Amino acid sequence: MTDKRTLLYEGKAKNLYQTDDTAVVLAAYKDQATALNGKKKDQIVGKGELNNQITSLIFRELNRRGVHTHFIEQVSPTEQLNTKVAIIPLEVVVRNYTAGSFSKRFGIEEGIKIPTPIVEFYYKNDDLDDPFINDAHVKFLDIATDDEIAFLKQAALETDAILTDIFAKIGLKLIDFKLEYGRLPDGTIILADEISPDTSRLWDADNNHVDKDVYRRDLGDLIPVYQKVLAGLQAEFEGK
Repeated sequence: MTDKRTLLYEGKAKNLYQTDDTAVVLAAYKDQATALNGKKKDQIVGKGELNNQITSLIFRELNRRGVHTHFIEQVSPTEQLNTKVAIIPLEVVVRNYTAGSFSKRFGIEEGIKIPTPIVEFYYKNDDLDDPFINDAHVKFLDIATDDEIAFLKQAALETDAILTDIFAKIGLKLIDFKLEYGRLPDGTIILADEISPDTSRLWDADNNHVDKDVYRRDLGDLIPVYQKVLAGLQAEFEGK
C-alpha cells in the first residue's frame, strides 16, 4: 500500500502520491523552507524529516483524543500515509495571541493574549496570496455551507484547546496556527494537511520563536528549533 503511484499534488512542503489503495495517499515531506508565499525559498537538510515526525506525533495524539484526522501512520522518516480527502480551499487560522499579520493589520504589538481565541478564514489561492475572507465570502465562493462554516469554527477551537494543552506541557505557548480540512467521499469533513512549526507559531517562556519565524525573519538556524519541538513531543508522548 505504500508504493508510490501517480503524483497527485506537488506542494511547497510535501508531495502527495496515490498508493495502490485508492482511498490512501502517501505524503512525502520535503527539505524545503518557504516564506512570503514562496517568494523566499531554501533547501534545509533535515527539515522534511522533522516536520513529518512532528506532524505524525501530533495527529496520532489528536486521533487518540477523538479528533477525526486523515492521518493513518508514519511509514518512514519523511513519509506518512493519509486518508485521501478533497481539500477545502480554506486556511482556518486560530489566534490565541497577537502576532504576525494580525498585529500588522491592526497596528498592535505582538504577544498580547486574546481573551477569546479568534478564528479566521483565508482563501487558499497562491495567485491571490491567500486573502483574508469572511463567512459571506466563503458562501459566495461556494466553498462551504452555513453548517459547514459553523463546524469548521467549532472544530478549530476544539483542536486549539488540545494543541494549547500539548504545547504547554513541553514549555511552549501556542500563539496561532493554521489548519486545513478535507471532505471524505460521503461529505464528512476531517482535519487534514499537517500541524508543525511550519504551520504553528510557538514561543518559549522567554518569548523566543520556536517555529518558522526563525527562517521567515532570519533569526537563526531552523533545524535546532524544530529538533527542540520534536524532542519535547517525543518525551511527552513516550509510551502512549
